[in-house]
Amino acid sequence: MKLILPARLAAAIAEAARAAAPRECCGLLEGTREGETVRVTALHPARNLAPARDRFEIDPADHFAATRAARRKGRMIVGCYHSHPGGKAMPSETDRAGGREEDFLWLIAGEEGLGAFAYSRGRFTGADWVTSSE
Repeated sequence: MKLILPARLAAAIAEAARAAAPRECCGLLEGTREGETVRVTALHPARNLAPARDRFEIDPADHFAATRAARRKGRMIVGCYHSHPGGKAMPSETDRAGGREEDFLWLIAGEEGLGAFAYSRGRFTGADWVTSSE
């Protein structure tokens, strides 16, 4: 899977991660799909309902609102993002256990930057991604 992510959105995820620390930030990715290419066009920050600071649980009301907003623009929710404060930009065991939606993108903000992964067939694989200047 190839991901096209505007630099301003990558920067917004990094800022959300800094602002939420030491808790995880989370949100949804709005965009489009053309074959194996996913273009992220907007972020939908969400409330994190997880009681533990090293977990994330997107508020269902925020998820529904993001889905409705994306559909109004002819787009869809193509993935999610969250942070690993003080950790790696890689799926954790908790992430692996929580992955369910096929061909769903996961962006993870860690200490060393942003990682992009696609969940498919019960596992995460690294996504090829580029930032754009849009």
